[in-house]
Amino acid sequence: MKDDEIMKAILSSAKTVASVGISGNREKVSNSVGAYLLEKGYRLIPVNPTADEILGRKSYPDLESVPEAIDVVQVFRRPEDVPPVVESAIRVGAKVVWMQEGIVNEEAAQRAREAGLQVVMDACMRAVHQRLFSS
Repeated sequence: MKDDEIMKAILSSAKTVASVGISGNREKVSNSVGAYLLEKGYRLIPVNPTADEILGRKSYPDLESVPEAIDVVQVFRRPEDVPPVVESAIRVGAKVVWMQEGIVNEEAAQRAREAGLQVVMDACMRAVHQRLFSS
């Protein structure tokens, strides 16, 4: 399946994941997905304006505040909140926008693609990683 090949290539090459909307609350899915990515060796950068630190990592208020290159912008926000995240991802030179499970915004995805970014929608990064790399 072509989508699996694309996602596997992204997950294999990506090192730095900026997680927009990740929660500091350990009960939230975003937090456990972030913890999983850290466990698998990814450099996780929390992006949440209401937190100073998440999962032991400094949290930034927005993508533009992150002082290093970002491979993947992971999105834990409502679909209607995705377009400004995509614009930020384009501005900071990210390579991929990954909208988590349940998040679909076709217009934002199209804008990201037009700017040269790869897009994954409606897919949990942890579930995809487990499925493609567990064998």
